[in-house]
Amino acid sequence: MKSLDSEIQLDYIRASGPGGQNVNKVATATQLRFDIINSPSLASDIKRRLILLAGKRVTADGVLILDSKRFRTQEQNRTDVIAKFYELIHKASLKPKVRKKTKATKASKEKRLSEKKMRSEVKKMRSRVGRE
Repeated sequence: MKSLDSEIQLDYIRASGPGGQNVNKVATATQLRFDIINSPSLASDIKRRLILLAGKRVTADGVLILDSKRFRTQEQNRTDVIAKFYELIHKASLKPKVRKKTKATKASKEKRLSEKKMRSEVKKMRSRVGRE
């Protein structure tokens, strides 16, 4: 993952929220940018899954934007946003399990039909009795 570090761009911006006067003076929030489309470090299937996982956090140009403003210090926010990034990469690198088609067993089919029949009987009993 060392080559990914060189592709990450970190910017520091002013964060909203608590922090008193400090919040107006110091850029503590960290914004991470990573160009998924042009990254030579990731395989194409991982790129595809990463774009799907990231959702709205990916721009139209294929740039992933993550931010962190949980903490009051730049350093803590920097380590937090990098941890988020690598967690997202790890999730994207896991291949989804292939679904195997299975058939319903004879017993399950019979159970379903018997339950339908019982339900039908219950509904028949609710109907009005014929006028005789």
